[in-house]
Amino acid sequence: MEYTNHKNYIIDGAGRRWFLKQSSALVGMLALPPLIGQAGTAPASSVPPGLPMKRAITLRINRKAYRIEVEPRETLLDVLRERLDLIGSKKGCDHGQCGACTVHIDGRTANACLLLAVMQQDRDITTIEGLAPSPDRLHPLQTAFVEHDGLQCGFCTPGQIMSGVAVLREGHAGSTAQIKEWMSGNICRCGAYSGIVDAIEAVQKGGRQV
Repeated sequence: MEYTNHKNYIIDGAGRRWFLKQSSALVGMLALPPLIGQAGTAPASSVPPGLPMKRAITLRINRKAYRIEVEPRETLLDVLRERLDLIGSKKGCDHGQCGACTVHIDGRTANACLLLAVMQQDRDITTIEGLAPSPDRLHPLQTAFVEHDGLQCGFCTPGQIMSGVAVLREGHAGSTAQIKEWMSGNICRCGAYSGIVDAIEAVQKGGRQV
């Protein structure tokens, strides 16, 4: 049975293998021996030889390169928010279920809370901060969200917009029902769904370039 979440890196076979590769790396790290000995102290040999505590990586985010050191266990979301001050991507459930942390990786939607930062090198990452074409000009869907009251508290709005842009680009905005289906992975606790759908439909019908 196919999984029909809006995050399309899970949908196809190649995307599923990529996602499983990310997950397998995390599982492997969790399987490492515990750092605390039976007596409650950390033995000197508890860290496997040659395993670095931090690794220098370069991330391409919003058309800029960031050279940083990260721990192998750090998620992309935590690096964005805590290291790079890109706090538009929100931490909601931290389990890939609410969509608040949605970003684009190589043009495809992804939950940043599920991805390891060390595995995102050589990828083009776009967050809500890099969506607008210029500092003084909003993206068409951002403008539509304002015009159609597609937000209330605003917490989920960055993820909603990032997913909405992907829905438009990939041709999944042909009807109200289709928009709702492909946006189903993004949760709005305020219940602003009507305005969100209206905003996406307005951009689709207006033929605005996304």
